[in-house]
Amino acid sequence: MPLPYRHAAVGSTNPAKLEAVGRALARLAPACSVQAVLVPIALAAQPIGDRQTREGAIARAGAALAASGAEVAFGLEGGVIFEADAPWLVSWVAVVDRDGRRGEASGLRMPLPASATTRLRSGVELGDIIDTLFDTTASKRQTGAIGLLTEGFVSRADAFADLVAMACAPLLRPDLYPPG
Repeated sequence: MPLPYRHAAVGSTNPAKLEAVGRALARLAPACSVQAVLVPIALAAQPIGDRQTREGAIARAGAALAASGAEVAFGLEGGVIFEADAPWLVSWVAVVDRDGRRGEASGLRMPLPASATTRLRSGVELGDIIDTLFDTTASKRQTGAIGLLTEGFVSRADAFADLVAMACAPLLRPDLYPPG
C-alpha cells in the first residue's frame, strides 16, 4: 500500500538528493510532489563520524518539515569516518512526518582514496577533494564521489534512493514499528 503523502520536503537543494527522494517516492508515494528546502544546519560542512552524519540527516529532516507545509520531510547526509586512519564514505537518511513518525537508514560505506585523508582531517569537504582529484566541479551535486569512483556504475542519487526507501519502513509498516 503506498504512502498517503502528497507533499514532501527535502532539507537540501542538492539535485542528487532531490532525485533520490523523488525516485523512492515515485514507488512509495506516487502522488507525492517533492520540494527542495534550503535549511540552515549548524554542523560542519563535512560531517566526520557516524554520529555527526546521522545528526545532520535528522536535523535536515526536522528543519525541512518546520520550514515547509509538507506532510513529510527527508534529510540526507553524507559523511566520512576513519577506520585505521583510512577514510570511508558513509551516508544517513532520516524521515519525519507531521504525526511524529520517524525513520532512519544508513549504509553506503566505501573506502575513499588514501590521498584524501590529510585534507579531510583538516576540514576540507569531500566534494572539493573529489573535484580536485577528478578535475571537475560540483561533483557532489551530480554523480558524487561514489559515481566518479565507480566509473558511473552507482551515482549518489542511486545510493541515496535505496536509503530513502529503507528509512520509510516505519511509515510503510506502522504495525511493526510502534511510535517510540
